[in-house]
Amino acid sequence: MHPKDTWVTTPVTADLLRGALDVEHTEHGVLPHRLPARARAQNTDGQLGMAESQPSGVRLVFRTRATAVELDTLPTKRVYAGAPPRPDGVYDLLVDGRLAGQATVTGGDTLIIDMTTGSFEHRRGKPGTLRFADLPHGVKDVEIWLPYNETTQLIALRTDAPVEPVPDRGRRVWLHHGSSISQGSDAASPSSTWPALAAALGGVELVNLGLGGSALLDPFTARTMRDTPADLISIKIGINLVNTDLMRMRAFTPAVHGFLDTVREGHPAVPLLVVSPILCPIHEDTPGPSVPDFSDLGAGRLRFRAAGDQAERAYGKPTLNAIRDELDRIVKQRTAEDPNLFHLDGRELYGRADFAELPLPDQLHPDAATHRRIGERFARLAFASCGPFTAERG
Repeated sequence: MHPKDTWVTTPVTADLLRGALDVEHTEHGVLPHRLPARARAQNTDGQLGMAESQPSGVRLVFRTRATAVELDTLPTKRVYAGAPPRPDGVYDLLVDGRLAGQATVTGGDTLIIDMTTGSFEHRRGKPGTLRFADLPHGVKDVEIWLPYNETTQLIALRTDAPVEPVPDRGRRVWLHHGSSISQGSDAASPSSTWPALAAALGGVELVNLGLGGSALLDPFTARTMRDTPADLISIKIGINLVNTDLMRMRAFTPAVHGFLDTVREGHPAVPLLVVSPILCPIHEDTPGPSVPDFSDLGAGRLRFRAAGDQAERAYGKPTLNAIRDELDRIVKQRTAEDPNLFHLDGRELYGRADFAELPLPDQLHPDAATHRRIGERFARLAFASCGPFTAERG
């Protein structure tokens, strides 16, 4: 054990954070956000507000000789009425790029969600402390990846040696936007979501705008991407538009064009990859909305089913197959004037054979093994030579 009077307390500031687009100062400390204040002010949806404050891809990064680290945080835990408690969110410790430890923080605030009524109740709690010890001696780069599924206020960082920001490594910045699958869904930990795995394999710095339930072509998200520095950009779109039953194909096509136009205003020549949905059998040919099946909720199992009618396709209700076809057409149309625009069919990341081997446990979201498979495939398809994110092009 280290005497506490020898420890160094370092304020958590923006120069120690990667993957956050804004830092809000709270009564307890700082709260990383993945959407800037202007975008948050234009949002009225509680689901998006919760998702963007959950720090998927956000990590504390510093250089130090410390062999012990403590981080005080105030997490917000989600509890679903009628279901068993969810596991605490996982923090990953990386030392010089390699996973060196994992931990959780107990306590914190609680958000009680009643999925039958859509109501939310926020209960106050107490902060907790994350501890990592026995780190290697000598100078090293340390990363603490925050839970992708818990809003996390950062209160105090303590180490047994001084810390300093890590200099720019010269890596390209990859800005990615997608749904809860991109945010992390049921990945094992924050550094093993599929975008985090792909970024590690591709040797790039990730800014993850995977927003659970909220990849909905919102204009403020497009403007956020327009204004965020990036060397590589990907947009994975489709599943949320179907499972929220948000729009018809008549609105979808111009909305995609408008989203891409806005992103291109800030990044006219950056490689931009449009990714269509991975396989999701309940919505391949059946429109949304997705509705929860509560029959096994008491056992901790929540599943979803498609509540739409295939006959509604005639009235423009989107399905995943319709969205894939239209995204392919849109990209082909635009590449005549935009040679740095690319399309990837999401079924190349997860398709029929994968579903037979690794089915979606709740019919919508992949499990930890599937996140790994998707991340590895994305890295192979996007970052390899001849891929849209090859170093020669980015």
